Amino acid sequence: MDAAARRYLACFLACVGLALGAVSLLNYQVDPYLLHQWDSPLLQRPRQINEKLGAWAKTYAVARYRPAVIYIGNSRTEMGLPTSVRALFDGKRVFNSAVSGASVGDAIRLAEHAARVSHVETMVWGIDAPTFSLEMGAARVEDSLTGAGRAFFARRALVNLQRGLTVDMTQDSLRILTGHAGDTCRSSLAVYGQRDESCTRKGIAHWLGTSDAIPVRLQEFGDGAGPTPPSTPALDASIGKLCRGAMRLRLYINPTHALTLYALHWRGKWEAMQAWQRTLVHIAERHRQRGCDVRLVDFSGFNSITTEATPLVSGKPDMHYYWEVSHYRDNVGRLILARLFGGGTPVPADFGVELTPANVAVHQAATRAARDRYRAEHARETAYAQQVLDGPLIRR
Repeated sequence: MDAAARRYLACFLACVGLALGAVSLLNYQVDPYLLHQWDSPLLQRPRQINEKLGAWAKTYAVARYRPAVIYIGNSRTEMGLPTSVRALFDGKRVFNSAVSGASVGDAIRLAEHAARVSHVETMVWGIDAPTFSLEMGAARVEDSLTGAGRAFFARRALVNLQRGLTVDMTQDSLRILTGHAGDTCRSSLAVYGQRDESCTRKGIAHWLGTSDAIPVRLQEFGDGAGPTPPSTPALDASIGKLCRGAMRLRLYINPTHALTLYALHWRGKWEAMQAWQRTLVHIAERHRQRGCDVRLVDFSGFNSITTEATPLVSGKPDMHYYWEVSHYRDNVGRLILARLFGGGTPVPADFGVELTPANVAVHQAATRAARDRYRAEHARETAYAQQVLDGPLIRR
C-alpha cells in the first residue's frame, strides 16, 4: 500500500470514528431511554408510551436513589404497586424496580442488584406461575446492567455509550429533538418506578379498549412457559443471599383476574401450578426456620377482587380493579400492601392468604372448589375464555 492509500485509509477511519463518536455522544446526551438519569430534569420529559430498556433505566436509578423499600417483579407489580406510600414504611425511600416482561430469572438479577447497591430493608416481590422461568424475558436484564461499588457507574457509562451506537436509539433521539416522538406519557422514573397511569390508559386505547385487550392477555397467561424446574432452586438460592442482609422479604402471588387462573386449568397446568405453590411454601418455611423474615402470601384465586365482572357481562367499558384480566390497578396494589404491612386501608377478608405448611393443603382444596363454583356461576365468561384459548393466536 502506497503512502497516498494509507493517508486515505487513515482519513476514512478517522471520519468514521468521529461520526460514530458524535452519534454515541448525541444519544448519551439526549438519553431517550433515560439509561443514566436520576433526579434530573430529563425524568419529567414526556417519553414514548412503551418504555424501552426499562431494566437499564431502573438498575441505574436504584444505584443512585438507594431505596430502603424495593418492589420486584414483572409488569403486574410495576403497574400495580404504588410508590406513594412512604408513610406505610416510616417515611423511608420506596422504589418500584419491577420491569415489564421480566421472568423470575430477570427478577432475581434485579433483586440481587438492589441488595448490592443499597441497604434494602424491605423487599416486596410479586410472582406468578406463567413467568416463573429462568429464560431471559422481554425485560432483558443483562449482567452488564447490574453490579456494585464505584466501578459500577464507570462500567455503566461505557455500556451506555456503546448502546448509543444503535440505530433505534439514534432514531428515537432524533424524534425527540424534532418533536416527532409520537404519543407520550411520563416516565416510570418520574413516579419512582411505578408505571404512570396515563401510559396504561393510552396503551389500552391503542387496543380500542379493555375488551380487545382481554383475549390477548388470556392467551399470554395461559401460554406462559413457567413454572420451569430450574427456576425454583434458583429462587431458593437467591432468597438465601438476600436473607444474609437481614432483609424483610415478602413474596406474593399476583392477583390476576380469576379468568387467568381458569386459563391455567383449561390449559392443563393446574396441578403444576399448585405443586409450584407447595414448593414455594416449603422454601419459605425452611428460610424462616433459619431466621429469615420471609413470608409468602397468595392473592390469586377466586375472591371478591379477582372475580370482578368483565366487560363481557357488565356492559361497562372498563373494570374497577383491573386494566384487563392480567394487570391489576394500583387500588388493588394498595390492598396488597395493606395486607402485607397493615395500615388504614380496609382489606376484604378473602383477599390474601399467607401460605404455610399447616394451611397450604386446605387452601388449595378451597381454591379448587372455588374454581368449580366460578365456572358454574360465570358460565358465559369461562366459555368465552375457553373459546379464546382454543382459538388462533391473537397478535397485538
